[in-house]
Amino acid sequence: MQILLISDIHANFPALKAVEHFFRHRSFDFIINSGDSVVYAPFPNETLAWLKAKSTLSILGNTDKKVIKLLKGQTFTKPSKHEKRIMYSWTAEHLNEECSKYLLSLKNKTRLTIPKIESQSSYWKIGIFHGSPARNHEFLFDTTPDSRFLHLAEKTEFEIVICGHSHVPFHKHLGNTHFINPGSTGRMFDGDPRASCAILELISNTLSVEFFRISYNIEETATTLKFFSLPKIYAEMFRSGRKTN
Repeated sequence: MQILLISDIHANFPALKAVEHFFRHRSFDFIINSGDSVVYAPFPNETLAWLKAKSTLSILGNTDKKVIKLLKGQTFTKPSKHEKRIMYSWTAEHLNEECSKYLLSLKNKTRLTIPKIESQSSYWKIGIFHGSPARNHEFLFDTTPDSRFLHLAEKTEFEIVICGHSHVPFHKHLGNTHFINPGSTGRMFDGDPRASCAILELISNTLSVEFFRISYNIEETATTLKFFSLPKIYAEMFRSGRKTN
């Protein structure tokens, strides 16, 4: 059983396509996406259409939820920075009907149950979250204290927790739970602008996780931002692989 893990694409379709191309000779049983699919790069329709076409197990992240508010005629107070609000409003205005419906159909979390090969009565229970099993927008990092992961492990029913939000790739096994974050596919903050993702492999009752960093055409993203007269700071962000605001 091979599962491709992606998260925090942030409408960076060139990065997503680079991931697809990198694994063009491999097949996956599932693709899991831990949210924040839109906002900050200028390809929301392409990104959402790809996720839908691939039957990706996707959930909502915090940026997705704010776009949904705008689609419903509501507003929000945070983020307050002008350049950030432009990216949210631009995304909501440019989503086509099909992609708007797809975004509106997603949930805050979901689950996947996979039989273990040696016993059809034994299953991998996988929980898919944006932040953590406890809080939708909790940041879990590779540096988060083990005590926090242990507390979450004690409170969850899942053997595997897939998350995103922090943009930091990690795999931690604490208590009876594996916590896996594939990093950000479209908006890394560690100074390496390449797309981040992971492959989760399940063999019988064992698992392994392999992380990847994949180069993509950053200038395609930067040039398209410029074409739509969107804030220059985001082109700088994608080029540097750093959070710039």
